[in-house]
This record gives sequence, C-alpha cells and structure tokens, in this order.
Amino acid sequence: MGLTKNSTGVKAGKKPSKAKEADLRIAIAGNPNVGKSTVFNALTGMDQHTGNWSGKTVECAEGYLSLSGKRIACVDIPGTYSLLTHSPEEEVAREIIISDTIDGIVVVCDATCLERNLTLALQILEMGKPTVICVNLLDEARRKGIRIDLETLSIALGVPVVGAIARKKHGLDPLLREIERLSECKDKKNRSLSDKPSQDASVYVNLAEQICSQVCQSDPEATDRTDRILDRLFTGKKTAYPIMLACLAFIFWLTVAGANYPSKLLSDGLFFLGDKLDQLLTHLNCNSILQSLLIDGIYRTLAWIVSVMLPPMAIFFPLFTILEDLGYLPRVAFNLDKPFHKCKSCGKQALTMCMGFGCNAAGVVGCRIIDSPRERMIAMLTNSFVPCNGRFPLMLTLITAFFVGSATSLSASFVSALLLTAVVLIGIAMTLLISRILSATLLKGIPSSFTLELPPYRPPQIGKIIVRSIFDRTIFVLGRAVISAIPAGIIIWCLANVKAGELSLLAHVSDFLDPFASLMGLDGVILLAFILALPANEIVIPIIVMCYLSASSLTELTEVTELQRLFTANGWTVKTAVCTILFSLMHWPCATTLLTVKKESGSIKWVLAAALIPTVCGTLICMAVNLLFEYLL
Repeated sequence: MGLTKNSTGVKAGKKPSKAKEADLRIAIAGNPNVGKSTVFNALTGMDQHTGNWSGKTVECAEGYLSLSGKRIACVDIPGTYSLLTHSPEEEVAREIIISDTIDGIVVVCDATCLERNLTLALQILEMGKPTVICVNLLDEARRKGIRIDLETLSIALGVPVVGAIARKKHGLDPLLREIERLSECKDKKNRSLSDKPSQDASVYVNLAEQICSQVCQSDPEATDRTDRILDRLFTGKKTAYPIMLACLAFIFWLTVAGANYPSKLLSDGLFFLGDKLDQLLTHLNCNSILQSLLIDGIYRTLAWIVSVMLPPMAIFFPLFTILEDLGYLPRVAFNLDKPFHKCKSCGKQALTMCMGFGCNAAGVVGCRIIDSPRERMIAMLTNSFVPCNGRFPLMLTLITAFFVGSATSLSASFVSALLLTAVVLIGIAMTLLISRILSATLLKGIPSSFTLELPPYRPPQIGKIIVRSIFDRTIFVLGRAVISAIPAGIIIWCLANVKAGELSLLAHVSDFLDPFASLMGLDGVILLAFILALPANEIVIPIIVMCYLSASSLTELTEVTELQRLFTANGWTVKTAVCTILFSLMHWPCATTLLTVKKESGSIKWVLAAALIPTVCGTLICMAVNLLFEYLL
C-alpha cells in the first residue's frame, strides 16, 4: 500500500472533478467532530486542517492513495448531521454523495455517541452506494465505559464496520482493506433503494435507537468525570465569563511579552537588508526615482509590516489553535449564544467573531456556517468590530506609550494585556449592540435555532498545531497583507515625494483633513494614516511617524519612548491616544476584508454597509469622547 502527495481543492457547492483519473473515488462523510478529517489525513498522507466545531470545513479536500496498484481518490466532504436539511454543509455533502463521480462512501462515526451518528449513516445507506462504516474514537468510548459490538453492528447495517482510533492510526489497515474491496462492487448498490433519503427524519432516529440498543453497552459509573468537572467551570454561570476573560488576557500577555524582542530583531535585520539593497542599486546606477520608489516606498512598507505583524501572529495563532484543539472554543460559543440570541442573531456568530481575532477576512468567510441569510449578513457586517491581528500592534503601542510605560517589564506587558482586553470587550459590546440594531432595522427577522456540539476535551497535537498555524494561518494572512501593502507603498511614496509648492501632497491632504479630525480628538495626520492604511492596518503608525518627521519614506522608529516623545511634540495627549485606539477599533475594514465581503455577499451595497457601519460608529464615539475630555478638562 502506497501513499501519494497529490491533492486538489473542491469548492463548496461543486461536485468533485475527475480531472485526475482514479480507479475508485470515495467520499469521507460523517458528523462534525468525529475525526473525519483525521481519517482522511491518515489515509492520504495529507495534513489537512481538522476543526473542532461544526461547520469548520467550507471546502472539500481531495487526496490520492494507491492500493494494490489501484489509484484511489478520497474526498473529505463537510461534516453534517443530516442530509435532510438545507444548510450549506448539508447541501454540499448531499450533492457530492449522490454524484456519479463518487463510487463509494466511508462514513466515520463517533463511538461515544453512536446513536446520533447512525442517523446520518442510515440516510447514506439508503442511497444504495457501496459503503463502509468506520467507528472512530474507540479510546474515548472505553474511557467513558462504552462498549460497541462491531460485528453485530455490521450485521444490523448490512455493510462492513471497522473500529479505529484515527489519531493514533489504529485500525487503518482493516479500513484500507475494506476500501479496496469497494472497488469490487463499485458498480453495485448495497440495497435496491432510492437515490435520496426519505424526508421523514423520525424513521432514521427510531432505527438508530433500535440498533444502538442491540450493539452498545455503557457503564454509568465509568463516565468521564473530568469532562463534567471542566464543563462546570468553563460553562458555569458564575465561572464561564471570568475564565473567558482570563484566557483572553493571558493570550494577549503572552503575545505582547513574547513578540517585543523578535519584532525588534526582525525590524533591524530587514531595514539593514534594505540599506544593502539600496547600496546595490546605487552601484548598478539604477534610476534614482525608481530606486527610491522600490526601496523607500515598497520595500520599507513591506519590511515594517513583516516585522510588526509576523512575531505576534506566530504566537497568537498557535495559542488560539491550542484552545481549538483542546475543545475550549466551542465552549466560548456556547457561553456567548445567549447574548447573541437576545440580539436576535445566531449563536454561531460567536464562532465567526472568534475567527475575526486572527483575521477579519477569515471571520467573514467563516460566516458561511450560518444557515440564515439574514443572520449571516449581520455576522459579516459586524465582524470588523473585533480587532484583527493587524490592529493589535497599534493598540499595544499606544497603550504602552501613554498608559503603561516600559515595554520590557513583564508587569508592564501584563497591564498592557489587561488594557487591550478591555478594548476588545468594547468591540464585543459594539458587535452585540450593532447586531441588535441591524436585526431591528435593515435585517429584521426571528433568530433561528441551531445545534452546537460540545466536543470532548482532547490533548492538543503540538506538532500539527505549529505546522497548521504557521502555514494555514500565519503565512497565509501575512502573504495577503504583503500583497495588499505593495500598492499602499507606492501611493505613500508618491504623496510624500510629489510636492505642490513647498509642501508635499501628504502635508496638503493632512492639513485639509485636520479640521474634521480635530472634532474626533485626532489630527489630520492620524486620519490620513488610517485612510492610507486601507490595504493593511499595520502601517498606520509608520505613516504617522513619516508625516511628523516630514520624511520621504517610512521611518524606522520602534522604541516606544521615542514614539511617545515624537507624538507628544506634535500635540498628542492622553485624549489623542484614547481616540486613536477607539478609531482603530471602529473604522472601515481593510481592503482584503472588504473584497471578501463582496465575494461572499455578491453585492457592492453590503460592501459599502460593511465599511460605513463601523466608521460611523467610530466617528461618533470619538467625537463623544473628545467632548467628554473637553468638558472634564
């Protein structure tokens, strides 16, 4: 048996392609959180992301393996509880399963809750395609005192049943043998039934209950007490929210404390390399204007973004992935379901909000897990109220400079993390408030119900977490920011180097914006920096520094004390810092997020709404804070 590394992506809503010929094509189906993607990875040798909550997979992955000289294609389809409803996950799963391109199906079931899993398995069996049942997570079932008679289950279902512990690669050889046998009956049907399941869900529920009563035995005394104790802490009325806040503050503290030195080191290295590139172009007699554009415009912008963005992401994403693998993030969604329901929106919005911490564009894409178009749009329009990774550096810099002091002290980092947590809470509060307003005005409707599964607590797989967070998240988000920053670097260089009279265009535009910005507690330079940072929020501070220094390019000035002196010399006060932080929290999303909204909604109207809603909120709140400071002082 051999494994290959070939793979293709199958978009949600499309049938898998036969672009690459295979002797057998099988679909890997199952409920969410049953280890379906883990089975897929183990079979094909690929390292696909395995989410720990419902609806995480919005695209299907395809991989290949070789068995006895036969080329077999595996398609990992979205996790779904049923084929009878009409959510995006169920529609994609149903379309692929009934497709003529699929010759057989492997249904992965969770041994700890077999009865619920059999409901989907029975629906798939009724379609008549050759099927194998893989009962996964047998180790967790044993820990909970659950024993399953796999032979009796196979007789009851009329198809092969294999037990497995996919995470440890136990039981995969028998599964491979059963998959190989599917090729012998690829043109046959298991039973002469319809090509789509009956619409009466109770038929499957009752049959699943009958089968489980015959094949499952459980010991009530052996239930996993640890899971119950942890759930009392993480979802209890008195402990849930304090623990959530403590986790958030701890993650921010580790990010702040851990990213300072790497950011400085990376910045020094990249700017040193930039100086050497500048010397090389001079030696090659490069055109001076082109050289300045390349080095002072594009390269310095990219260097600043990479040095500021990469170290925090390299810490932040793995930490959040660990919480995901542990099974804690679904508990966060469970805790936030009630507040979102009161706002007449969907509890799944809590999941998309969590995704927004890393990248708002990813959060917008994650809104696909929400079935209701109305509630999906609410989640998309409010996702940018949660600060993404690109806005954290600015907030942390201003918090440290104006409210904490030394950035090298661990205690100072802890205070910075607490203050940043407070800012994030403001963003969450605004998300709830605007969701409630939208549900009562532009997007009226009744909140829908949904099922949120709380998966068991599992030890995180550190090696996979590191690889997954670096390649699937950090590099992906960083690459997108770098691409977006190239045009920003060109525009910034042109505005800084083209003069009208004695002043640059940058100075003229900032002077023009100054009267309006002053109403918000800002100045024209700050407001212009936010406008020019539309491609990437990371360059707000370097643009401000460049304007204050009347420089022709982004300037390296990373010491917090130096920044504080420069800002104070240009009229900054605590009021200015507070208003800048609030406007960073609430203003138009970055270009990548807006393009994602356009792609997901298909309408420029909602793109404008996604830009205007947070901007209007931020502007009004900054004006109110400015008036409050004027009144008090």
